[in-house]
Amino acid sequence: MKNNRHISANDAMDNRKAISNHPVKVPKAKIATGSVVGKYPVILGDGRTIIYITDKSRETEIRLRYAL
Repeated sequence: MKNNRHISANDAMDNRKAISNHPVKVPKAKIATGSVVGKYPVILGDGRTIIYITDKSRETEIRLRYAL
């Protein structure tokens, strides 16, 4: 038989304070690295390639580069 271990209120408090029970805070910059929020999609090659750009005015330049 297994030994039954009684967990007291003090053990629960100790576990709650343990660093291993707290998630690590990830910086917002790292989370937003792959984000497309605030970017404009440019669809190229009949929909086979999508490029996200931040400056909508550069869309024609991007299309010309892709055509080459």
